[in-house]
Amino acid sequence: MAKIRLIEPVIRLCAIITKFDAARDWAISQIETHWGPVALVSPAVPFQAGGFYDDEMGTDLTKVIVAVETFADPAGLSDWKLQTNAWELEYANQVDPTITRQGITRPVNLDAGYLSQAKLVLATIKDRDHRIYLRDGIFAEVTLNYVGKRWIHHRWSYPSYRTDEVAGFAMQCRSRLREYLISTGQIRKVDSQS
Repeated sequence: MAKIRLIEPVIRLCAIITKFDAARDWAISQIETHWGPVALVSPAVPFQAGGFYDDEMGTDLTKVIVAVETFADPAGLSDWKLQTNAWELEYANQVDPTITRQGITRPVNLDAGYLSQAKLVLATIKDRDHRIYLRDGIFAEVTLNYVGKRWIHHRWSYPSYRTDEVAGFAMQCRSRLREYLISTGQIRKVDSQS
C-alpha cells in the first residue's frame, strides 16, 4: 500500500489585475492585513485576455503578483479564492463613483494561488477541460511548471504568465521556498519505492 507523503508548504500568491493604482494598493493592504507581510511583488505586466474582461474592468489592465512571506499549506487554496472574491466585491462596493460612471463594475480582479517547487497553481471559478474541481465552486489550474531548470507555460496560460517578468518572479519565489524547505527539513525526499 502506498504511504502518504509529506506535503511541502508553498508560497501563497495573489495576482492583482487592475488599471487603478489605488485598487492595487488596497488589495496589497488586504493581503497584508489578512495573510501577512508581502515578501515579493512581481514587475507589472500588461494583462490581456482577448477582451474577456473589457466590459467589466476596462482596458489597459496590468497585473502584479504578490508573494506572501509566511509559507502555507496548499489545501487552503479554495478558502483563499473565496476570500479574494469577497475582497473584490468589497472594493467594488466602496469605489469612487467616477470609476462606476466609466462603466467599470469590477475595478480589481484578484486571483489566489500558490507556488510549489514544481508548479504555479491558480484558483478560479471557471471550469475548463484542464481544471480540477476543489470545492465550493472553486477549481484549480496548473498555470506554470518548473521543468529543466526553467518555468514553462501551457496552451491555456494567460499571455501575462508567459512573460520573462513572471518567470523571473517565479524563480525568485522558488529559490526562497527551497531555502526555507531545506533549512526547516520539510523538503520531500524522492522515494524510489512509491
